[in-house]
Amino acid sequence: MSITAEAPRGGVSEYIGDTSYVFKLRNREIERFEDKHRGIFELWEGFFGRGTKPTSKEVKDILALGLVGGGKKDHEADEVVASCNPEDLLRLFQIAQAIVGVAFMPDAAEDAKKKTEEVTEETTPDQDD
Repeated sequence: MSITAEAPRGGVSEYIGDTSYVFKLRNREIERFEDKHRGIFELWEGFFGRGTKPTSKEVKDILALGLVGGGKKDHEADEVVASCNPEDLLRLFQIAQAIVGVAFMPDAAEDAKKKTEEVTEETTPDQDD
């Protein structure tokens, strides 16, 4: 039995430090982000180099909101994010990018996994030859 957190559809399971967490953006978390920062689609464009990159504050806030969507209380999510250091920012950026991406395309990771398995099956020679 694994005790690593498992993400629901539309969510992401990632480690911060030595602990695994579930992140999920729901509409209410997206709206909270937009009320404080900018539109979620602007953020999306920034993550993928087609707009202004997210600030460290935006990255930390989207992570905290993802933790809330994943089941944490606001103060617990704030504590997790506050425990991070500047050397964690690149990793936090990558997690935030994944959280937003999976929120928009919840089946993308599963579809990619299926395609990889199909290609592997097609290219793996039979052992019976």
